[in-house]
Amino acid sequence: MTDSVVALVLIAPFLVIMTIVRFFKTADGAFWTWARAPIVTGFIAGLVIRFAESGTAADYFVIGVVLTIAALYVRRIGDETVTTDGMILGAFLGGAAALPSFIDQSGALLHFAECVLAGTIAGLGITYATRFVKSAGKRLSTDAVTALVAVAASTLPGLAVRNAVSESLVAEAVALGIPLIVIAAIFQQWSDVRGELSHEASLGFIDSGQVRSTANPFLRLGQAGWSDPRAHREFVRLATKLAVRKRQQRHRPDDVARLYQLEIIKLRMQLQQMVQIDRDVQRRAAGPDEISSPVAPNRSP
Repeated sequence: MTDSVVALVLIAPFLVIMTIVRFFKTADGAFWTWARAPIVTGFIAGLVIRFAESGTAADYFVIGVVLTIAALYVRRIGDETVTTDGMILGAFLGGAAALPSFIDQSGALLHFAECVLAGTIAGLGITYATRFVKSAGKRLSTDAVTALVAVAASTLPGLAVRNAVSESLVAEAVALGIPLIVIAAIFQQWSDVRGELSHEASLGFIDSGQVRSTANPFLRLGQAGWSDPRAHREFVRLATKLAVRKRQQRHRPDDVARLYQLEIIKLRMQLQQMVQIDRDVQRRAAGPDEISSPVAPNRSP
């Protein structure tokens, strides 16, 4: 098989794996609603890269800068809030940007590895700047540094090949390594989510049992006592967003922090309403004795 065919065989499972990783993190099954922007934007960025390439070292600069601009655009129209969201976004951008390489009969595997590495770095850096950098000027500087780091990352596959590592091995390492790195980062961030939700439970906005079923990386994918597993996954999504907003609020100036506080209050009300609706559904399903009971059952979904 030609390099372009092998790369296609590699890109397809890579995007599938990243889809699973995203579901593992967000419990959000509406994949295409989210993926449409990074895939289309990434493919367009890939066309720009292929037409701008000249077969020189400047190609790495093109890859890094174009994918950083693409990540910045998608981030502006998306709802990515934490760095792992940015890494997943960048991985999709890089994978889609590698698709136009099938026009050529050689170098597709190496190009795939370059785009995925640069895209992942770009998505990570852009999201980090949006979350932690307050000043618009400093954010622009951070984005410029992100582009330079993405350029450096895109040179690594070629460096490995020049040191007698096969292109297929490099591409396979990137295709497996990026999802593993993202999963490791997701596990690390869940401790932050658990801490924020534990604080919400101490304030009485959610039940203590909901903290574990929301923050645990495996329980959050199940039904967790809810009458509808889709409702539980929506609860997980909103509760995670609440935890993220609380952490982001601490890094914002007072006027922006007040806006975040309004969103936090709205999310708390939505979560409490969802729990009440689910309890009502379960009471109706239990029969008339439960419906007429004046005391609500003490359970944690």
